Amino acid sequence: MELERKFCPTGGELTVKDGLKVEGYASLFGACDQGNDVVHAGAYGASLKRLGIEGRAVKMLWQHDPAQPIGIWDEVREDARGLYVKGRLLDSVARGREAAALIAAGAIDGLSIGYRTVRATKNDKGQRLLTELELWEVSLVTFPMLPSARVAAKGESPADAALRELAQALEGARREMAGG
Repeated sequence: MELERKFCPTGGELTVKDGLKVEGYASLFGACDQGNDVVHAGAYGASLKRLGIEGRAVKMLWQHDPAQPIGIWDEVREDARGLYVKGRLLDSVARGREAAALIAAGAIDGLSIGYRTVRATKNDKGQRLLTELELWEVSLVTFPMLPSARVAAKGESPADAALRELAQALEGARREMAGG
């Protein structure tokens, strides 16, 4: 059984509050990622139901490393938009404190899911349509596969984070055009 990882755009909507609380979307339905995959609405339903029945939870990891849990997802649910997560970084865990500091500084700003594909098909565009996934974990990551899967620091709105990212991209393009 192979565990896959999917980085998803949140449009800067994962926020950090009070230094340790995080919430936002770990996956958006209908968005094609850089791996040419599209998650369909309802893909997580059976997995989330099974986890609830078994009394287990989706893990919060650092960079998909199973040896580095950094917090607790208190809420993981599907809605019409995607997979919503809400949780806490643990200040009693060194990496949790580091993650909070890195997010606040803007050094870490991505989310990614770890899952196993249960059901998928291909469409005529060659995209893999993921219709049922077994969700294992949601990680804070450096490089999300879907560039809009981002974390915003406390006090920064999702729009501010998106504008900051756009300004950085434009500045990089300006430097390239100017020859470095």
